[in-house]
Amino acid sequence: MLTIRGQSLRVCSGTVSRRQLLQIGGAGLLGMSLPKVFAAEESAAHFKNAKAKSVIFLFLFGGPSQLETFDMKPEAPVEIRGPFRPIASKTPGLLISDHLPKLAAVSDKYCVIRTMTHTFNDHSGGGHYMQTGKRWHVPVGGGFVATPQDWPSMGSVVEHLSQNAPGGLERQLPAYAVLPNWLGRLQESGQYRRPGQYAGWLGAGFNPLTTKVDKRDLTDNPYWRDCTDEEVSFQIDGLAPEVPIKTLRDRAALLEQFEGVQRRVDHGAGAALDRHRQRALALVTSDKTGGALDIRREPAKLRDAYGRHLFGQSCLMARRLVEAGVRFVTVHYDCPDGYSWDSHRNNADVQKHLLPTFDQGAAALIADLDSRGLLKETLVVAVGEMGRTPRGNANWGRDHWSACFPCVLAGGGIRGGSVYGTSDAHAAYPKDHPVTPEDLAKTLYWSLGINPELMLPDKEGRPVPIVESGKALTQLFG
Repeated sequence: MLTIRGQSLRVCSGTVSRRQLLQIGGAGLLGMSLPKVFAAEESAAHFKNAKAKSVIFLFLFGGPSQLETFDMKPEAPVEIRGPFRPIASKTPGLLISDHLPKLAAVSDKYCVIRTMTHTFNDHSGGGHYMQTGKRWHVPVGGGFVATPQDWPSMGSVVEHLSQNAPGGLERQLPAYAVLPNWLGRLQESGQYRRPGQYAGWLGAGFNPLTTKVDKRDLTDNPYWRDCTDEEVSFQIDGLAPEVPIKTLRDRAALLEQFEGVQRRVDHGAGAALDRHRQRALALVTSDKTGGALDIRREPAKLRDAYGRHLFGQSCLMARRLVEAGVRFVTVHYDCPDGYSWDSHRNNADVQKHLLPTFDQGAAALIADLDSRGLLKETLVVAVGEMGRTPRGNANWGRDHWSACFPCVLAGGGIRGGSVYGTSDAHAAYPKDHPVTPEDLAKTLYWSLGINPELMLPDKEGRPVPIVESGKALTQLFG
């Protein structure tokens, strides 16, 4: 028996068939559109039989060079191979930059994809592409900020499915979080809120819980040197810094703050705003959220191992969050002015600051997850939105190059000590096994137990494939 508005609908079998249910849903009698019925069914089935319970997505925004990281070409001419020396790793045949010794020592725990490739040779568009699996809706160079028309990030899809699963809205922690800042906050005075991390047309209620770590004067306190707890303190973005999380019980005051955040990010419908309010209030007033974000609870020795710099402490915070139950954590390695993976000028920034901090933080994360028994159920991804040109310029800077760049995958059932794909002699193009952002997105969804062919309702209620092409690289998993 199905009751609608106080009246009962009976069928001969005593149950309502799927066809009848879809007819009712399509007529709007259940208060939901047909795609929403599908979404509710899908949500209940997701995350089962998953290779990984969580994903930590280390996003090296700006584009690290393939030739200075995981695709060394020592036999190439000097103007191609660059100034760094290759060193052996624990993976047969894999040469790694001499500025990544800690990662070389744990290469048996990860796989290197050497043939990531796409044609969107642009930071904002490439950043959106890599975090969503969808080519951006504006031309190369056509925009720098997130919009409500953007494609949902992988993390937002995970948040959507988690919220729609039984008991999803009662979770004390988000399914999706972003550290240490929204992408773009530390560059160019924060004038560009880069696209990629948000829920886009899926609705603002599925945006991530995002922290903030305020930028300091680089001359007095570079993020690459030892930083105090006060200088690397993860606060929830949108809240007044002087108000402790545990005292934020006044929902009226919180509502005003979150409405301000909402107006800056999205112009969505009232229902999405209501969902955002309710979910945000529940998360921010949760003691579990506050406890997970208190990095001071970690032993000093372990914090030293990760590195007392922004990236290292963000990696440690990511481990804390997945350990607490967050399913998708993005760590933006979005560099303050003066130090950037976008190394057009020279490699001094990369050599002195970026590679050592990445090496320390990422290697410590892999080792720490492994020692806790969490690596087998946590997929760690490290990738930029592009690589760099094979031929360096006069100052050993390299320009934008999205045709071929590396991606590192560790844990979550990945076969460690392996390499996938081969680039050509100059690391300019894939020689075999090219991997697109669509392939990577489907691989991450599949690893989490999410159907890579998932359909979700857009703002008009129409079913849309969350990734339109590509294939999951299931062969990378043991």
